[in-house]
Amino acid sequence: MDLSNLRPAEGSKHSNNFRRGRGHGSGNGKTAGKGHKGQLARSGAKKAGFEGGQMPLYRRIPKRGFTNRNSKDIVAINVSVLERFEDGTEVTVEKLLESGAISHARDGVKILGNGDLTKKLNVKVNAFSESAKAKIEAAGGTVEVI
Repeated sequence: MDLSNLRPAEGSKHSNNFRRGRGHGSGNGKTAGKGHKGQLARSGAKKAGFEGGQMPLYRRIPKRGFTNRNSKDIVAINVSVLERFEDGTEVTVEKLLESGAISHARDGVKILGNGDLTKKLNVKVNAFSESAKAKIEAAGGTVEVI
């Protein structure tokens, strides 16, 4: 190895095709490609959301309502949906997803009491209404809050 073979490590050098601010002969002298004055000619980062003095987008769009950061996305299904399962099945959130009864269960599933249930099921979900609990137990099933 000698000096003519030395190269920087692979990936350590960024490709910057020309050196800025090295005189007129370089084609990028004087303002170094930044134009004359203005925010873009200054050092430092651009102001986020700044639109050159025009009213920024985040201030032009109307603000409506309130979004609670602590709200939960709980999927509600009725007792009648549970009719699709075989008698004696253990119904869980995963089984509901597999069967297509629900498309997602981000924060939980609640069973509501609308409809009838004729099958004996062991239901394990996040919440039950009182009427749903009564209907499941009346059909001979069990309820369990997970």
